Amino acid sequence: MSVPLHYVVKTRLVELIEQLGEGSGLPPERVLAKDFGVSRWTMRQAIRELIADGRLRARQGQGTFVATPKIVQPLALVSYTEALRAQGHVPAREVVKFDEIPADDVLAEQLAIAPGDPVFELERVLFADEQPIGLETTYLSVARFPTLREVLDATGSLYRCLTGQFGVQFGEGEELVETVIASPREAELLKATQQLPMLLLHRQTRDTDGRTIEVVRSLYRGDRVGFRATLRP
Repeated sequence: MSVPLHYVVKTRLVELIEQLGEGSGLPPERVLAKDFGVSRWTMRQAIRELIADGRLRARQGQGTFVATPKIVQPLALVSYTEALRAQGHVPAREVVKFDEIPADDVLAEQLAIAPGDPVFELERVLFADEQPIGLETTYLSVARFPTLREVLDATGSLYRCLTGQFGVQFGEGEELVETVIASPREAELLKATQQLPMLLLHRQTRDTDGRTIEVVRSLYRGDRVGFRATLRP
């Protein structure tokens, strides 16, 4: 089976990336194409795939650089803040939306409330080392957490607030991971292009009594974040 030329070039570029090291600038596309003996189109395709893979990062007006390693998040019921700090990163959040909305039929069933009951919708951009890596939208029952707006530092840890202010004891959760393309709004918030692959996580978290605490939709940049799970028989 023949191997596409751009894949061969991509493999050689990976070797070059490893030699250059993190943060180093890649030679211009035209120079690389000449050195590798391929067309600029072929070189451009290989570079685009390495950007999507998270190995390279393009900076508008500056060039293409060797990217830092991806942040690996555990698929577990842990605070985003604590998980990033444990890896030596500086976490931050920016609130995009914190509203009350009526629950539709699906959300009402997930939260075990009646359709039309008020629900908090908390949407935040997630940052690591001042770079946007994710967009998280959390839904919680207003009846269960009536003072959430008053007690929550929306730029801090929601889990810490739920545990400390409401006595929530996290039990278990279900998470579905899929790949998607960001909407124009999502891409803008994450400072990404719509062509960049995204990882979408749907999570439903329950307490130790089996009651649903939250429903979460998290969108992560595929070039900056990966996920790890511990599997046991």
